[in-house]
Amino acid sequence: MPKWPPSKYHLTYTFGSDSVQVVDMDTLRSVCSDAFKKWSDVSQLTFQEASDGASANIVIAFYSGDHQDGYPFDGPGRTLAHAFSPEDGRLHFDAEEKWSTNPAMDQFDLESVAVHEIGHLLGLDHSSDSNAVMYSGIPSGTKKRDLAQDDIDGIHALYGNY
Repeated sequence: MPKWPPSKYHLTYTFGSDSVQVVDMDTLRSVCSDAFKKWSDVSQLTFQEASDGASANIVIAFYSGDHQDGYPFDGPGRTLAHAFSPEDGRLHFDAEEKWSTNPAMDQFDLESVAVHEIGHLLGLDHSSDSNAVMYSGIPSGTKKRDLAQDDIDGIHALYGNY
């Protein structure tokens, strides 16, 4: 299973300059900070927004359709987001989805999906435990922001207990 090397346990992130604006930047910053904190609270990893975006380990952006990464988005309702393996550091959200921080039944919770995708950025695959953040799907109108024991066990298997 790929993982970040010990020299990169302090990871930096930025927001893509070519990203479609779907939510205001203050909201996006807050959501991502909270999502990264879920993982730093249970691991040796730390996360900080980069002052210089060009040097960031992780780039977060919203895109529609084919955005030239080999994994085009499919419009509303199917693939919500995707993230690449450790050291690639790309996290993309589908700009065509209805995103919210307090989702109605037809909206997706941005923080829940961010926590899940960050798990992929850290090297975790999908879980078969339906309570886990790393479970493969989340229904609209649902918040699943808190890590389950399965998620914690997975991150500890990759990076050890702290």
